[in-house]
Amino acid sequence: MTRSVRSRKVRTVLTGLVAAVLLPAGLTATTSAAAPPTTPPIAPKTAAPQQAVRAPAVETTNVESGGPAGDIALHPYMGWSSYSMQVYDGAGNWISADQLIKQSDAMHAKLQPYGYKNINIDAGWNDGIDAYGRPVPSKKLYPNGLQAVIDHIHANGQKVGLYAIPGIGKEVIDANLPVYGAPECETGDLAVQPLQKADYWGIGYRIDFSKPCAQKYIDSIADLFGSWGLDFLKFDSVTPGSGISDLSVDARDDVKAWSSALARHKIWLELSWALDINYADTWKQYANGWRIEWDVECYCPGVALTQWQNINRLFPKLADWWRHAGPGGWNDLDSLDVGNGQMDGLTKDERRTAATLWAVSAAPMYIGNDMTRLDDYGLSLLTNPEVIAVNQAGRPAQPLSTKTNRQVWFALNPDSSYTVALFNLGQTDADMTVNWADLGLDGTAKVRDLWAKKDLGQFATGFTAKDVPVHGVRLLKVTPQKASSIRVNDDDLRVAYDGAWQRNNNYEVPAVSEPLTVTVTDSQAKTADVGSRTLEVNNDDSQITYTGNWHQSTGRGLGDYKDDVAWTETDGDSFSYSFVGTGVDYVTETDPGQGDVDIYVDGQFKQTVSTYLDPSQGHNKPQQVVYSISDLPNGSHTIRAVKKSGQFMLLDKLNIRQESLLNPDSATFDKSAPADVSVELGRDPGELAGISKAGQDLVAGTDYTVAGKVVTIKAAYLATLAAGTVPLDFRFRGDYRDDIHATTADGAAVNFAFTGTGVAWSTEVAPDQGNADVFVDGKLVRRVNLHGDARLTNQEVFTATGLKNGPHTLRIVKVDGDVLRNDTVSYTIAK
Repeated sequence: MTRSVRSRKVRTVLTGLVAAVLLPAGLTATTSAAAPPTTPPIAPKTAAPQQAVRAPAVETTNVESGGPAGDIALHPYMGWSSYSMQVYDGAGNWISADQLIKQSDAMHAKLQPYGYKNINIDAGWNDGIDAYGRPVPSKKLYPNGLQAVIDHIHANGQKVGLYAIPGIGKEVIDANLPVYGAPECETGDLAVQPLQKADYWGIGYRIDFSKPCAQKYIDSIADLFGSWGLDFLKFDSVTPGSGISDLSVDARDDVKAWSSALARHKIWLELSWALDINYADTWKQYANGWRIEWDVECYCPGVALTQWQNINRLFPKLADWWRHAGPGGWNDLDSLDVGNGQMDGLTKDERRTAATLWAVSAAPMYIGNDMTRLDDYGLSLLTNPEVIAVNQAGRPAQPLSTKTNRQVWFALNPDSSYTVALFNLGQTDADMTVNWADLGLDGTAKVRDLWAKKDLGQFATGFTAKDVPVHGVRLLKVTPQKASSIRVNDDDLRVAYDGAWQRNNNYEVPAVSEPLTVTVTDSQAKTADVGSRTLEVNNDDSQITYTGNWHQSTGRGLGDYKDDVAWTETDGDSFSYSFVGTGVDYVTETDPGQGDVDIYVDGQFKQTVSTYLDPSQGHNKPQQVVYSISDLPNGSHTIRAVKKSGQFMLLDKLNIRQESLLNPDSATFDKSAPADVSVELGRDPGELAGISKAGQDLVAGTDYTVAGKVVTIKAAYLATLAAGTVPLDFRFRGDYRDDIHATTADGAAVNFAFTGTGVAWSTEVAPDQGNADVFVDGKLVRRVNLHGDARLTNQEVFTATGLKNGPHTLRIVKVDGDVLRNDTVSYTIAK
């Protein structure tokens, strides 16, 4: 719960918190009579790996989480944080000894039997430093000492956490104090010169970690924490992230140093806030958790803890982040404020939706409510054992699609069951359906409602939940039955990789469709060859996902595309759109009432663009391209735009640039002189999945034929069409779910464990691939040749049937060729 200074209101709320923050400690100096020993006060335990921290060139998924907590972090933690109530109360009482003891006792009585154990004390617990530049707890907050509070929490069988930020304070630098346990080191020598800002707020200064004494200074503080019995550290204002992603402020060295120091005591390291996904591999290497978004709090003192908008905006973030979480390191969604309807700021349905999102995302479930005032409904949300089991299973859910406000999220569990959440993010109640095929399941399945704790029956091809309320959810367990087949995508947590692998990086082939526009007339017209095309996507397109409080304005008469725009007034509101292509333009009005917008492409921050128009230049200037990107790899991409400032943010349209797969992409059919229409395909004809008109498939061999790369639409079919413009949709298959994992290293391997009687592997056959060895249960079964003159996706290249029902392993090893791709593994459950 970061002190996100975003408005005058926020700054007012935080008065009194900023001055007491750690690190940097040392706003007031105190003295200690103890002489510095030559060895640390706590014997070191196993240290974290010391590896260079650098920005990843591409997204990788084989970096294992290596945070300092070790096996303690194999599951997301459960507990409580003080910060939501610190903001709600505004008086600074929520980290006092009396209050912390009350919260610890309330947790012990109400929540601890269900797994809640952490009591995390946020900003403001310290006041000054000792003679070695280390933090001293506030005597005002803890008149009997912080140690007495820690001991009480531990006596309740709980864990205790504290708060720090990167850098070192100016007072610590100026005091030039000896470092505890390293008398040859002095704090005056630790800062980068000239001094550089170390955090979002500019409280402290960057440490020069090229100097060995810098690590010793961090070690000395971590050892002090260890001597207190600390279990957890929230490390706030971490960059890249925390509102700064341009590397002008870079805390990666701090994260590495603290990870090493805390590993000596197995202290959990949690990073905050809005961490930059470009550096996900770094966060996974050194931390046990990382906040993926800004604060959940609404900064409404005395009114509410949070608001729906702050929950809703997490969905598009998780769509990018979900695959980075797993045993050892978790995506942190901030406090789960659902325990008291009078202060949460959410409806009952929204409270259940939030609890479900935290659970299925395997996010740390730490609440922010006053635990002495939990209401019955809040307790029912926080103590449902089946929902808690989903969270603790540590299987982060992924969305089938974020192109709709009625989203299906799912996770495949090790026992072959699925966790499925049906989220209605729309504005009306709705029936919501999950199809088994979309999950990768071929077969029947039993369904259980986890919130209702009720079995719903067995279903052949899918399940429809009736009347899912506005901002509501249904949480299901789907259990495949005998003889079912389960298809597992390359990015599932059950798939393990040895060696250097990358996800996509232009090795993938996305599924795509393109219309052949046929103009049916009574006279001839010529067609033209094209190599690319631009699609105009209006703001009311159903595939655009709006997060927050958006509206539409129509009939404006200002020159907007289709005479309408979508608009919002709330900072943090956003839209996102997924597309296949090579480029995109964000088109909107510019106006004096508008401000800055942050642009993300494929989850990566690109730039802040201005939609402001100087009043001297007028008002409501329409159809302005305020952001454009080209030369993207031809494939699947997502653009996301987030309102940052100004009174309004508008979206008029998006221009999507795509490579044309049809040559030509338009044709004319003259009924007075009927003739076949032929087009040449830009992909291998084996990738053509079908042709349709308004959802109705044409009949291959009758309505059209394929000869080599030429597709011929028969005149007999075209003659049945009414005069006018008719789009015929050519559908091309691609990699399963439009992604693959790829490696160029011989000897790199894919590993998969399953229980069943058969297994199959599907991937691409392509000119750049070679041979792969396939092992079942540790024995080499076959060398598979993946080379082909044409690039074909979704090819089943290996099968093994008739296995004895039980646990098995599949291992695929690259032998040669330029690249090896992995797409899906399928296995069959016993009959």
